Amino acid sequence: MLTLENIKTYYGKIGVLWGVSLQVEQNQIIALVGANGAGKTTLLHSITGLTPPQSGSITFCGRRIERLAAHRIMRLGISLVPEGGKPFPDMTVQENLEIGAYVFENWKNREESLKRVYRIFPVLKNRINQLASTLSGGERQMLAMGRSLMARPKLCLFDEPSYGLAPIIVKQLFTFIKSLHDEGITVLIVEQNVRYALEIADKAYVLENGRIVIKGQSTELLQNEHVKKAYLGL
Repeated sequence: MLTLENIKTYYGKIGVLWGVSLQVEQNQIIALVGANGAGKTTLLHSITGLTPPQSGSITFCGRRIERLAAHRIMRLGISLVPEGGKPFPDMTVQENLEIGAYVFENWKNREESLKRVYRIFPVLKNRINQLASTLSGGERQMLAMGRSLMARPKLCLFDEPSYGLAPIIVKQLFTFIKSLHDEGITVLIVEQNVRYALEIADKAYVLENGRIVIKGQSTELLQNEHVKKAYLGL
């Protein structure tokens, strides 16, 4: 579904990604793990057109997208759930969700999409008219995930969904993310909580200092000595 080949991305003259290549197969959960500053968010922004790469290629469903504008990439079926969720605080839950369906072809199906979101996140159905600013951290993250689903994506990108959340809420969110697989949505998840990410993913990549240093099946990475020492505290 998604292929990155030799991606190099800069902020001004400062290089962040150095020849990154990875693949995301359809209907899989792929984890991208690494420490703060490794370049994980930059990689997601390179895919979505927010920080286009200086060189290399990105192919989505057979189409090159590395030079497309962000809104055009979104319309092809890629959605991003940013770190912290970032809902619109002075809008209600339902208004935030409807914003996710603003593209015409999605807007006409918004009622069906809302039912789908409320089925996956029933807590949001009880908060329809509540302002996003009054939600808990976990509820705001669910709202961001629901808003993303309103765009009816083929591929959903998650940037640190567990950031700042209590462990019990993190566990619930990862259960929800795994359930997207049953909805036919492919997932690429960026996460510092390496154990949780590897436990739900099919395959994984380890990004360090802007380079992929390890890749393979998630079960293999859980047993990898470098991963265990550097990220799992073992």
